[in-house]
Amino acid sequence: MLTSPADEEREHGVMARPHGSATDRLSTGLVGRAFGRLGRAGGLIFLLAGLVLSGWGAYEGSYAAGWAGTRGTLTVQRCDVSYPNNASRSSRKNRRPVRCEGTFVSEDGGGRDAHAAVRVRQRYAAGTELSTQRTRAPSSADATDGDYLQPGMDRAWRWFGAFFAGWVLTGLGVFCLVTGYAPFGHSRVSYDAAWEASGRGATRPAVLGMLGVGLVGAGVSFLVGYFS
Repeated sequence: MLTSPADEEREHGVMARPHGSATDRLSTGLVGRAFGRLGRAGGLIFLLAGLVLSGWGAYEGSYAAGWAGTRGTLTVQRCDVSYPNNASRSSRKNRRPVRCEGTFVSEDGGGRDAHAAVRVRQRYAAGTELSTQRTRAPSSADATDGDYLQPGMDRAWRWFGAFFAGWVLTGLGVFCLVTGYAPFGHSRVSYDAAWEASGRGATRPAVLGMLGVGLVGAGVSFLVGYFS
């Protein structure tokens, strides 16, 4: 039986259309599931990064504020300056480029280290007593691996800023992990759909609370630390 080219095109078109449609659906499903997993994986990364940043900021901030560690006095023997002569004034303000060595004695008299060293902002004369916080005791009486810092709320506020910044990452991580939304590339779940889904339970209030506290806390902490 003879068929016209138009009949052949219609026949092949009808036969090819279902095959192409099934392939498209399969491809779309695979891509969708991949990006769904990618969104939750990204959320997990944000969540872990936020928790680590908050923990690190709280840990370092507590030492810088003098709330943790062993409080004592370091009697200066010598101080060495490490910043270059052409350092900017802002760099000198924010850095602690002077290393002072001396003997540290704890406030309760129970600890002594003749090889202590602390970084400060200015050079001090020999014999000056500096309020110092020991963050790690030396491994032995003659070791020089003890860690010391000069406590001050200016440094503590910067660490507290990092603590609150971690809340922002944690909030984003919770949002992406729960909803599957990927904030990068092509997301299987649209932002509108993810936002609507987050409002059905406690996810949205929790995320908004973490973002609000994180942004306000980080902003205030950095500003106070900068102008201190």
